[in-house]
Amino acid sequence: MQTSVPKPRGRRPKVAGVLDVVTTTDERYRAPALDKGLDILELLATQPQGLTRAEIVKEMDRSANEIYRMLERLVARQYVIRNLSGDRYSLSLKLFALAHMHPPLSRLINQALPIMDDFARKAEQSCHMGVYDRGNVLICAQINSPRGWSFSVQRGARVGLLDTASGHVLLTFCDPGSYQRMRAEHIPVNDEVPVREEGLVQILAAIRECGYLERDSAQTFGVVDVSVPILGPDNTALATLTCPYIRSITCHVGPDLAQVRALLQSAAQTLSLTHGMQR
Repeated sequence: MQTSVPKPRGRRPKVAGVLDVVTTTDERYRAPALDKGLDILELLATQPQGLTRAEIVKEMDRSANEIYRMLERLVARQYVIRNLSGDRYSLSLKLFALAHMHPPLSRLINQALPIMDDFARKAEQSCHMGVYDRGNVLICAQINSPRGWSFSVQRGARVGLLDTASGHVLLTFCDPGSYQRMRAEHIPVNDEVPVREEGLVQILAAIRECGYLERDSAQTFGVVDVSVPILGPDNTALATLTCPYIRSITCHVGPDLAQVRALLQSAAQTLSLTHGMQR
């Protein structure tokens, strides 16, 4: 006689952009209370105006009582705040603050910003720094061009691992184990350009040979992506510096593509040495 295993009560909210966890043997390590709290945080992360308790209960498909208890704990720990009238809940900035307390990344960003700013002034171009994060590339720092126009990628944006300059440089300058992990964790982002495996292998080989990437952007016409690695002591990429180069057609003559590439390489080399010495 077969007996059915009762399913856990409630469901995860459908949150766009949040990876659903594949539950196989990991079901042995379920922590229902923790899952419930994380589900609430993920749900509120998509609601800039917050939600009422009734709306959270409806979305979570759980009892009002268990949601109330969890919300009270999240409020007490300052992960969630109530509005002044007390009927609507939203995320606090605590998660944001915790994310920026991560010492290695925080130190790298602090070191990178003045060097990136110096590059932007000399090159008259914008630049951004990307790091690998959970299957894709996270833009963790960005500096605009000092001129009135530029092309930039917003800080905090997540861009594709397999179709962007930053992603290709990160994949090129990593060890074999990290490469396999990054490929396995990859999650296509919206509008990601498909890349065939043999094409990717050729791209990475070309980057490895010359030490940088320079090509027309796969996302935007008129932009040439120049991307270089920031290397750690083991010569694997901690991050990438990327300049979305735009050629001016005005009477002002700024640095050309070769000059911009040299400035970007110099900035990355400075950061590679600085970060390596302070590790």
